[in-house]
Order: sequence, then structure tokens, then C-alpha cells
Amino acid sequence: QVQLVESGGGLVQAGGSLRLSCVASGSIVSINDMGWYREAPGKQRELVAAVTSGGSFSGDSTMYADSVKGRFTISRDDNKKTVYLQMNSLKPEDTAAYYCNVRYLDFRTRIQSTWGQGTQVTVSS
Repeated sequence: QVQLVESGGGLVQAGGSLRLSCVASGSIVSINDMGWYREAPGKQRELVAAVTSGGSFSGDSTMYADSVKGRFTISRDDNKKTVYLQMNSLKPEDTAAYYCNVRYLDFRTRIQSTWGQGTQVTVSS
């Protein structure tokens, strides 16, 4: 079994910052993609940012939703099996439950995907 544990959410004023962390544990051979999604009340879950392992030569590749470009930064530490989301210049419209997703290779050589339980981010105006 693989588990993801998220932390770092909370209540912050507009313009403030938060840093989310997501730690993976369990039967993981290697991690491929790591991403953060968010789901606001009454809205569909959307991709916020993702980072793909490019290996030692190519380096990691990142992508961001247009709404967070220039404000959020995603990074990963494979030694710690952790993905981070640094969120700066937060806006009330960033208020949502944030979920971590990880695609990984398991010990049966299958590509699997799993979700964290979510962490709430609330930005007050």
C-alpha cells in the first residue's frame, strides 16, 4: 500500500504565503509524476501544478495552471519522496481543498496513481 500525507494548509490573508508538503510512503520503486490539484466548493477538481521526473540528464519538467503561474512553485525531493507547493501572493480565489497526486512504479512493475486526503487552504480578503 502507498499512502500520501499532506500538510501545510491553513488560513491566510490575501497576499500571504503557504507551503504545502506531500510525503509518500509504502511500496514504491520509483516516482514518475507528482502533482497538486485543488477543488473549490461547487467546482470540479483542477490541476494546479505538476512536476515530472526527467532523470539526471534532462532534469525535472514542471507545468502550472495559468491562474497560478508566477505565484506558485512546485518542487520535489525524491530522496524524501516529497513534493512541495510554495504558494505566494495568495488570492481569495485560491481557496480550496488541495490534493496531492503521485504516479509511481510499484514492485510488480505497474504504474499506479494515488491521492492524498487533502488539505484545506483558505484565503481571506
